[in-house]
Amino acid sequence: MHMVTDEFAMNSLNAAKQQLRSAMKQRLGAISKESVKAQSSVVFNKLREFKPYVEARRVSIFLSMSTGEIQTDGIVRHALESGKEVFVPYLHRNPLPSPDLPVRVMDMVRLRDIEDYESLQPDRWGIPSIDPATVHDRQRIFGGPDAHHSDKALLDLILVPGVAFDIAPETGAIRRLGHGKGFYDYFINRLKAKAKDLGVEGHIVNLYALGLSEQLLRSPAEGSIPMGPYDQRIDGLILGDGQVVIHPTD
Repeated sequence: MHMVTDEFAMNSLNAAKQQLRSAMKQRLGAISKESVKAQSSVVFNKLREFKPYVEARRVSIFLSMSTGEIQTDGIVRHALESGKEVFVPYLHRNPLPSPDLPVRVMDMVRLRDIEDYESLQPDRWGIPSIDPATVHDRQRIFGGPDAHHSDKALLDLILVPGVAFDIAPETGAIRRLGHGKGFYDYFINRLKAKAKDLGVEGHIVNLYALGLSEQLLRSPAEGSIPMGPYDQRIDGLILGDGQVVIHPTD
C-alpha cells in the first residue's frame, strides 16, 4: 500500500511539473531575441563581479539553447580568459545500467581554451556540444577507467539553467523546475558522493541558476514549483532584470 501511495504521489508531482513546463514554454516562446540578448548582457555583468564566480577556480557552465534562456557564450569566454578551468555538460549512456537509475547521465568535461570552445558543433537543439570522439582525451568530473586524472576533480561553482523558478513563501528557498530529465539533480548527488569518498565532505560547490526575468514566478497566481525528494536546492538565482536572489542561510 505504501508503494502504491508513493507511486501515486510521484505521478502527481510529475504531472504538475509537466503542466507548468507547458505553460512556461508558451511564455518563453514569446520573448524576443533582442530581450534575451539584453537580459543575457545584464546577467553577465552581474556575474563577473559576483563573489562566488570571481573566487571560483573550477566552474561548470551550461551551454545555451538559441532561444528561451540566458545566453552563456560571453560567460564561457570570460571564464576561459580569466584563467578558470571551465567544464561543460556532456550527456552519455549510464555505464551502470539499472532499472532504478537513468539511462542517460551527465558528466562535465573540461574545455581546453577559446579555440576548443569555438570548435564545438551545435546539436539538434542548437546547443554547442562536445564531440564524443574527444571525450576520452579530456578531463572529466566522473569519467571512466581511462580518466585517471579525473579521480580528484571537483567543482567550485555550477551555473545551471532552468525552465522556471520561484521562492518558497515559508522559507525563502529558491526552487527550480528543470527540463524533466533530472540530469543536474543526479549529477549533483553523484558529486556530493564523490566529495564524501575523497574525504572532503565539507567541500562547498556553489549552485547558482541564471534566468530570464520571465522565468521567475512572482506570485501564486502564476503558479508554484512542485518539489520532489531528489530535487536539488539552489544557492541563488541571477535574473535578466538584474535581480540577484540568494538562498537564506540556515
